[in-house]
Amino acid sequence: MSYYKILGLHREPFSTSPDPDFFYLSKEHDLALTNLLIELHLRRGLSVILGDVGTGKTTLSRKLVQCLRHRGEFILHVILDPYFETEQHLLNSLVRNFEIPWDQYYGTQNSGAPAQVTAPQIGLMDLKEIFQKFLYDQCIIKNKTVVLIVDEAQKLSQESMEMLRVMLNYETNENKLLQLVLLGQLELHSKIMRISNFFDRVSFKYALNPLSLDETRHMIHFRMKQAGYEDDGDFFFEDAVRLIHESARGYPRKIMMLCHRALKAVIMKDATGVDERMVRNIIEEDVRSGWLTLQKSGF
Repeated sequence: MSYYKILGLHREPFSTSPDPDFFYLSKEHDLALTNLLIELHLRRGLSVILGDVGTGKTTLSRKLVQCLRHRGEFILHVILDPYFETEQHLLNSLVRNFEIPWDQYYGTQNSGAPAQVTAPQIGLMDLKEIFQKFLYDQCIIKNKTVVLIVDEAQKLSQESMEMLRVMLNYETNENKLLQLVLLGQLELHSKIMRISNFFDRVSFKYALNPLSLDETRHMIHFRMKQAGYEDDGDFFFEDAVRLIHESARGYPRKIMMLCHRALKAVIMKDATGVDERMVRNIIEEDVRSGWLTLQKSGF
């Protein structure tokens, strides 16, 4: 039996997987999500979300996709690992993952093209034309909104960044044809600043910060309720929440890892809830094992 079922829960409450159903909308996350939705509806082009490791960028992107997916006017693609060796590799990926009928758009420019030509054989300039025609067809003719979400965007090469900048030039008199959302660690900012005329294309920019103590408390309570906890009292006592927040410094991922270990300790000790001593024992165990020292050294 899974440990969470022993506690009377239906699901694991503190998984670090980016499940949008367990996404706690802190004030900052709510503000970021609301602004992203507005930017996409208005087709304003480029939005950038920055945040340190573990601040909830990936889960925010999943929540954004969840909000848009059931709306038929949006065509979405998410890039999880955005390193591409060349501009052509990036464009080939977009043509493939947006399921663009490249032969249809390629044929409009090259009616005599041999039937055996495949997408990887098409040159860079033709790939640009194919993608631009796809955007025009979807956005102008069919009135759709094409959204490209790039997670871990700090991994983008300078060549890929430049290609994305060029794509932002595809526009009508009213709006951009491609809606681009970049989510990345803080070094993404310096990459953006190194590319001429890229920063001034950012319509919405926001930096996510760690959670406050109140937000940590509310997130723990929210995730327990989402997992099926039905009692009126808090399973995590106040002194335990304070120590969790202090140790994790408000970073959601670290909070969830501590909470997960605390729930396992509850089962092993047959306890009725998570108290400060239980959390302190977990932290001291990390100190004794040298794990916290490794974390601080960048392991």
